[in-house]
Amino acid sequence: MTKNVQNISTYFAEIQQVVAQLPVNSINQIVDILLESAFEGRKVFIFGNGGSASTASHFACDLSKNTMVDGAPRFRVIALNDNIPLITAWANDTAYDNIFAAQLSALIEPGDVTIGISCSGNSGNVLNAIEIAHEYDAITIAFTGDKGGRLKDMVDICVAVPTTRIEQQEDIHLMLEHCICANIRERLLQKYAPKLTWEPATKPSVSVNS
Repeated sequence: MTKNVQNISTYFAEIQQVVAQLPVNSINQIVDILLESAFEGRKVFIFGNGGSASTASHFACDLSKNTMVDGAPRFRVIALNDNIPLITAWANDTAYDNIFAAQLSALIEPGDVTIGISCSGNSGNVLNAIEIAHEYDAITIAFTGDKGGRLKDMVDICVAVPTTRIEQQEDIHLMLEHCICANIRERLLQKYAPKLTWEPATKPSVSVNS
């Protein structure tokens, strides 16, 4: 039992060490790029496989909904791994490596943003989509694992998570999207609702014993 507790404590300690090494300046650049895309009416495409597909869907949901501020522009965001019929059609009729690129080529325009998520950095369908993004002069971003694979050298900004453990890489990718979306919302609040402050629904009563 003690060893199990130690293993759990070690896992969380490792996560803390990984978080401390993340490139904050690069993450802030991603926030800037996404905010600019919203102000200019550009689209954001996010995609990945497996656990990274789950993170891409979560990221798209949060970026679309959790950044909403009255008066601020809304994000036009699409997770390319969410359309299962279209994915299976492209995979069946062409190749699995084409599932994101084929979708992207019909939708992407210059100045749009693409975010590819791949722990290995070598997922063929992610790489092919980034190639399409370059053809259309889109901005390219990647979340990868420690090595970064081929993907890290193909994108404008890469956040490589410095751990060899894939489950921790996926943990951090989800933390990154939460951090990015929370920061975006805070910056939009500062711009569009600078006087908005949080207060409890009811003020606690103070009783004085006589």
